[in-house]
Amino acid sequence: MTEERSVSTGLTSALLACSGGAILLVQTAQTAGLAHEELVTWFGSVYVIGGLLNLILSLTYRIPFAGAHSITAVAFIGTLSARFTWPELAGGFIMSGVLILIAGSTGLFGAVLNRIPKPLIDALLAGLLLSYVIDIVPAAVQLPVIGLLAGAGYFLVPRVTKSLSPALWALLLGLAGLALLGGLHSGFPPMQDTSFAMPHWVHPVFTVSGMFAVALPLSLLIMSNDLAVALVSLRRNGYGPSVGRTMTASGFASVAAGLFGGHAANVGGMMSALCSSPEAGPSESRYRAAVVSNAVVILFGLAAWQVTDLIRMLPASFVAMMTGFSLLGLFQHAVRSALQNRKLLLSVLLTFGAAALHLHAWGISTPIWALLIGAAVLKLSAVHERRKRKLNPLIVPASDEPNQGGKY
Repeated sequence: MTEERSVSTGLTSALLACSGGAILLVQTAQTAGLAHEELVTWFGSVYVIGGLLNLILSLTYRIPFAGAHSITAVAFIGTLSARFTWPELAGGFIMSGVLILIAGSTGLFGAVLNRIPKPLIDALLAGLLLSYVIDIVPAAVQLPVIGLLAGAGYFLVPRVTKSLSPALWALLLGLAGLALLGGLHSGFPPMQDTSFAMPHWVHPVFTVSGMFAVALPLSLLIMSNDLAVALVSLRRNGYGPSVGRTMTASGFASVAAGLFGGHAANVGGMMSALCSSPEAGPSESRYRAAVVSNAVVILFGLAAWQVTDLIRMLPASFVAMMTGFSLLGLFQHAVRSALQNRKLLLSVLLTFGAAALHLHAWGISTPIWALLIGAAVLKLSAVHERRKRKLNPLIVPASDEPNQGGKY
């Protein structure tokens, strides 16, 4: 019974990375105009190296580390990939890995995150994801039957059974709708290239713009939305992972993936949370669920040359719809978390707005602008409150200070 729970939980965990995350990655690579060989290299590197990282950590420490790459990071890259060449993106990915490595080995991770209110980071994430979520609507209009089935899978089926996540039910019923309409037989274009493609090194180009527009926001998103979630979940379930070692290992793996054009290879938040939960069996054997998950992820990456072709065969509207559903849960969680502290409402809304508009100027990317705007408004609000208290000493200071949101 314990082995069955480990295997089933591990397979479910792997599906989180191998479904919506894979579709989103292929979509982002197509937006960047990458050739088939470049897509295979990027795709294979993040799944193989990410799976190996988590497999080694799980077997070494008997802790259920599970993951592959950062889905939120892919969503961010999709907003700027058209402005950079692939070597420039690879340079930014490598610098991001170095920043994660430094943050983990020096203890800067906690210090930096504690200076940034968590509601602002959540507002930033929600703004970045908004366009993907909105794209569900026109995609469902073009494919109404599939849209209805996928919507039922996401919103209705989980009310009956919790065996799979809403996004996975949406994907399964969406594929069923595609088959029902004959898309699996007659609606697909022929596979363009099913020959084996060997991953190859990328010669990275390091630029100042790559540091500030790609590396800094990318590392921040990975640390706050993947590594922090994983570490908190593992501790909540009775494990004591080393923050420094976990982050340093993710930094090294991300640098290695960057050499092949991969955006990140890191410990996954939701995947580690699932494999460390009671659903995976007794606490001393839950690492086996992570082993199963990571093994499937590695095999998935090794088959990148075929998997990417299969995903590219899917209709564009279907890809957009499944991408939106895979990110909808993250979007909903980010919005709820961002709006918890009403005293930060103005800063949160402006951060969300800047991120949703994909504000970009002078080589500075959207996440940096959004956080700068939110932090500036937050600072001005704090100064205004202090002046009010000086003018009227009878005013009682608020118990929830603006910066309390930085706790992960």
